[in-house]
Amino acid sequence: MIQTSASARFGAPREPRKAMDPGRGLVAVLDFVSVSHLRAVVFLALVGLVFFLPGFFNIPPIDRDEARFAQATKQMVETGDLVDIRFQEEVRYKKPVGIYWLQAAVVETASKMGLPRAEVRIWLYRVPSMLGAIGAVLMTYWAALAFIGRRGAVVAGLLLCSCILLGVEARLAKTDAFLLFTVTAAMGAMAHVYLAWQRGDDRYNSWATPAIFWTAIAAGILLKGPLILMFIALTVIPLAIIDRSAAWLWRLKPLVGVPWVLLLVLPWFIAIFLRAGETFFADSVGGDMLSKIASPKESHGAPPGLYFLLFWVTFWPGAPLAAMAAPAVWRARREPGAQFLLAWLIPSWIVFEIVITKLPHYVLPLYPAIAIMTAGAIERSVLSRSWLTKGAAWWFAIPVVVLTLAIVGAIILTRQPVFLAWPFIAASLIFGLFAWRLFDENRAEASLLNAALASLFLMTATLGVVVPKLRPVFPSVEIAQALRKVVCVGPQAAAVGYQEPSLVFMTGTDTLLTDGSGAADFLLGGSCRFALVEARSERAFAARAEAIGLRYNVATRIEGYNFSQGKPVSIAIFRSEGTQ
Repeated sequence: MIQTSASARFGAPREPRKAMDPGRGLVAVLDFVSVSHLRAVVFLALVGLVFFLPGFFNIPPIDRDEARFAQATKQMVETGDLVDIRFQEEVRYKKPVGIYWLQAAVVETASKMGLPRAEVRIWLYRVPSMLGAIGAVLMTYWAALAFIGRRGAVVAGLLLCSCILLGVEARLAKTDAFLLFTVTAAMGAMAHVYLAWQRGDDRYNSWATPAIFWTAIAAGILLKGPLILMFIALTVIPLAIIDRSAAWLWRLKPLVGVPWVLLLVLPWFIAIFLRAGETFFADSVGGDMLSKIASPKESHGAPPGLYFLLFWVTFWPGAPLAAMAAPAVWRARREPGAQFLLAWLIPSWIVFEIVITKLPHYVLPLYPAIAIMTAGAIERSVLSRSWLTKGAAWWFAIPVVVLTLAIVGAIILTRQPVFLAWPFIAASLIFGLFAWRLFDENRAEASLLNAALASLFLMTATLGVVVPKLRPVFPSVEIAQALRKVVCVGPQAAAVGYQEPSLVFMTGTDTLLTDGSGAADFLLGGSCRFALVEARSERAFAARAEAIGLRYNVATRIEGYNFSQGKPVSIAIFRSEGTQ
């Protein structure tokens, strides 16, 4: 498929048809930024910011994973303990320490720069994810340069940058966007070395590329344990079988690289072993990683084929072009470039489909390979001209469906039509329609750029406008605001019924998670205390309050919706009036 020489193994490129269409100006931008690497890198970085910033600052903490990560980091900042990982008193040993260190560094820096209440500003905890997402886009560009020209590499970066899944992960304070950065860097380094070896080229027999490779591995291990090694191993093994050799791996200088990785990762692993013994390894490897293979975790089980179905939404707007590129990629499967990309993609994808526990972001590290293959087919003008071209309608269908659901959901939850989102909705629909109606194989770039703009406006409308307006879905924010308004020093809270991680993050690490009886006893213990009692637990709270002679009043009541459990909630904030 993708070439390492000037010859076209996809077939001879066809002269694009000159036509006046809404993509012509966008293609001119692509012409401009493809002149030099500096322009391309600056362009992709800026585009990443434009795509990932809407909603970045004003979406409240998302339950449950994001809020758990942020709260664990918050406790690390509060205690100054950079080794242990805890959610309140409970150890949190599912993932290594990497993302917590990155988040803590951002929060500490912001605090020292004078940003008030930095520790409860969720957007600070999201900064590593956004930087990781932009880094992954740039690494996709760099990796693509091993296979295709600069212009095609820019297209590959845009395909990844504009996809819905990365847009979501860039706005969540979790490991996955930064893990994508490390995996793409490692795979890009392997690609450059492998294809140089295939050509008999010694250009990459230097230290720079191996340094990127091994440093990326170390960072990936500190982020999510040995998962990055799985991607590498499942790529190397089929290549070694096909080539009957893995001699190119010596160009990565493993005799120096492996000690470098150990130097970077062992200090923390030794420290956590001395602190917790085998508990961390049992929880992270056995309890979190291996257990997901045979049984569904947290109700996320699904049969094989789910990722293939989700791909058409999560990789949108690149998904239709990926389908059109597939026949050409398969025809070129014996070429070194296509071999490498297919080895990157297929074995790991099969593993994820087999594993019982499934979440959409698990396959995200495979999307750069798809982006590069698709960009290569666009560059060589060998997209399918069969029935697959009907998939171009998907560029218009997704905005119609997603934005309709977003507006209907907003009206149901808030009784407001969210008019601010409508201009962005209109723009997304218009550019999606342009991408669909103007598509043919000779104008794929123009259609893709229109589709990318449709994706930008879709994410701006949904993540930038609609989601932050869904206040009932984020009751923790309203609870925290209510507690900040009380007239007393150092308010403390106990939560009953509604105990989401975002509540602990917003109201304080010392928030007590208890039952109705425990909340009544807690309220009796001081004057500046509040019980946050969900309606289903009020009877138990009231019975215990009566038994101990507690007098209390309702400071306020918050109505909302707990989307983690899929049910409405009504939370009363009780305050003590003393005893009878």
